[in-house]
Amino acid sequence: MTNHTPRVFSGVKPSGGLQLGNYLGAIKRFVDMQGQDFEAIFCVVDLHAITVWQDPKELKAATREVTAGYLAAGIDPAKSVLFNQSQVPAHAELAWLFNCVARVGWMNRMTQFKDKAGKNAEKVSLGLYAYPALMAADILLYHATHVPVGEDQKQHVELTRDIAAKFNHDYGAEGFFPLPEPIIDGPATRVMNLRDGSKKMSKSGESDMERINMTDDADTIAKKFKKARTDPEPLPDTLEGLKGRPEARNLVDIYAGLSETSPEAVITEFAGAGWGKFKPALADLAVEKLGPISEEMARLMNDTVEIDRVLAQGAEKAEAIAQPILDQTYDIMGFLRSRKG
Repeated sequence: MTNHTPRVFSGVKPSGGLQLGNYLGAIKRFVDMQGQDFEAIFCVVDLHAITVWQDPKELKAATREVTAGYLAAGIDPAKSVLFNQSQVPAHAELAWLFNCVARVGWMNRMTQFKDKAGKNAEKVSLGLYAYPALMAADILLYHATHVPVGEDQKQHVELTRDIAAKFNHDYGAEGFFPLPEPIIDGPATRVMNLRDGSKKMSKSGESDMERINMTDDADTIAKKFKKARTDPEPLPDTLEGLKGRPEARNLVDIYAGLSETSPEAVITEFAGAGWGKFKPALADLAVEKLGPISEEMARLMNDTVEIDRVLAQGAEKAEAIAQPILDQTYDIMGFLRSRKG
């Protein structure tokens, strides 16, 4: 088995704006991983965004906004590789090779496709069906060993492992591609809707009041939490007491995520408290943690030269890692490569 450099890869899709779920479920965790025992590669996955049609101007703006979110939250381009996917063509190239390794039966088991396509499966893009192969390429192009994901993406990391194992076996290249491990942790990796605790917080929800946008200013953040839906009961003295109370559990989880503690510790601190006490405390905490991020995002979005420079330099660093791995993949598969340079 080849010894692979411990390397983490993950990405955020630029479609519809960043919200609290992206921050607590992804970006904050990425920041915490910087400077640990592995190389960190973080990507704005713009090729994934176009599985559904995107307005070209909005796609460009959204790509910069996600990058601004990464930078404002604390991703340091000197410690991590930060780039947008489409500037490294090797992602699309390896995705095609993996389309020819992955099996149709594997794709048919992907629950996210079924959820997104619904009854219109015949009318959605081929890209929406095949995008797990591109996700596998994103990860394996860097020989990534760890992938921080939400629970809803765990199945795609398992597919990535299947593709890696089949490639290694089919081409007699045992150990060439690592079998990456999903990292799923943290109290608020799945942030729910502020108006309906049974639904995931989404950029595409009907009302802006059901989500916290990463671009919301301090007053808006406070107002949304104070108006978040709850129930008549006070907070219980054990986590068990939140069963069947999705809105209450969501707010406790968000508090835990923002304060870098556990839901159990939050319940201990606020046991018996009514919402008149808890929601203002949550609003204050959110403003303290998120206010500076939204301010820095606004600064960066007012001068996109810095964002574009970071992405260009990051793409060069990413390509320096990716291209040799793609070249080796072509060689292993037997492609004739007589062109030099």
